[in-house]
Amino acid sequence: MIILGFDPGIATLGFGVIETNGHKHRLIDFGAITTPAGVPTPIRLRNIYTDVQTVIDRYRPDAVAVEELFFNNNVTTAINVAQARGVLLAACSLKTNELYEYTPLQVKQAVVGYGRAEKKQVQEMVRYFLGLTVIPKPDDAADALAIAICHAHTYKMSNSFKIQ
Repeated sequence: MIILGFDPGIATLGFGVIETNGHKHRLIDFGAITTPAGVPTPIRLRNIYTDVQTVIDRYRPDAVAVEELFFNNNVTTAINVAQARGVLLAACSLKTNELYEYTPLQVKQAVVGYGRAEKKQVQEMVRYFLGLTVIPKPDDAADALAIAICHAHTYKMSNSFKIQ
């Protein structure tokens, strides 16, 4: 099974692609879709939309997993990320019916075994599960790989996270 994970963002949207049998995982690719600051938001969102579809077309995943938003104190940033996430979900939903969402707590629980794990612990487990010598960069790509691994560890247990 090929799983594509996405970590939403307006400036940097991480993606990670793994192949898994549910227990053992193999890295296929990872990277980031970036949009430069200063470009009007509608253009940035359009670029995210088309680039996400390009990534899906390139890897033809069996499932796509997207992280739900975690809101912090910066409302402007949260709104921009929410817009990017909406565009991401729309682009994905046109390409697959196998679209799943996970909270940051669910990702940490599935990857580290502890829902309040630190970012560094999650990244280290991504490195371990994929047999890598270094943690993938940028951080957004490592996060996207964690989301893909989360789906690999949980998809057999329940379809309750699937976007209908």
